[in-house]
Amino acid sequence: MLGVIEHRTGHSGVALIDGRPHTAVHTTTDESESFAEVWRVAGPKESGSHGGIAWARTADYLFGVARVPEGDRYADGTAAVYTGIFDLIGELGHLRLARTWNYVSGINTLNADGMEVYRDFCVGRAEALDARGVEPAGMPAATGIGTHGGGIACYFLAARAGERVNLENPAVLTAHRYPRQYGPRPPIFARATWLAPPGSDDGRLYVSATAGIRGHETVHHGDVARQCDVALENIAQVISAENLRRHGLRRGYTLADVDHLKVYVRHREDVRAVRRICAERFSREATVAVLHTDIARTDLLVEIEGVVA
Repeated sequence: MLGVIEHRTGHSGVALIDGRPHTAVHTTTDESESFAEVWRVAGPKESGSHGGIAWARTADYLFGVARVPEGDRYADGTAAVYTGIFDLIGELGHLRLARTWNYVSGINTLNADGMEVYRDFCVGRAEALDARGVEPAGMPAATGIGTHGGGIACYFLAARAGERVNLENPAVLTAHRYPRQYGPRPPIFARATWLAPPGSDDGRLYVSATAGIRGHETVHHGDVARQCDVALENIAQVISAENLRRHGLRRGYTLADVDHLKVYVRHREDVRAVRRICAERFSREATVAVLHTDIARTDLLVEIEGVVA
């Protein structure tokens, strides 16, 4: 095991347990929805810590976990975590950052300065990119979602070599080009990232947490079913053969190919409807976890992420 992330009704700190990075994030209010997200690899691994980041790696892949403690401001702590990530992947030689996850406590609440916590987080992440000279287009697929406590948990996957291609969706504005109405610094991530080992076509496509957005605007306010449909349409478009060809990849997928899904639902009363829609649209063999937690925009009711292998 390269790393373990627990999703449950509580949180824990970052630790190395038997040589694997571990943390728990408070992403649901119902213990029956709890599960462990386990990252497995073949071959020997080594592990360690770097500036509060617990990490493990093989010759090919690096997995790391860090946390910003709960507080009344998050930009400085987020900047420290992300500069630490950039420094670590450089030091260990796993320069192809392929996927990041950011679980943000009280994501829609206000910090001590009256700024929404998610926007506060985005400021810190952008400052880290500035400090290390990382171009926004170089940032991979990501999740930025709420939790019910515990500050901010960040974890990431990086590769030493191989093909990495960040994908955008022509129906949705590139995140780092969002207008200023969404905060002083925009969110910075790709809509999906393709990662394949050197000399192999046997890769994976990591799909960012995807919502009911067209252009840069939320659609179907207050209607979870229609927002869910648009989120699914956005996923289908970003993984389609047409879009992958646009990014130089000769392959294509449909929703039936998406697995390892995490579905985030803002309101407990909407969980059943979202489960039904996902059951109808994804493969019966797909693993689907539905979690009750807040979402980066107050008008978004559902977000969906997954992996195509």
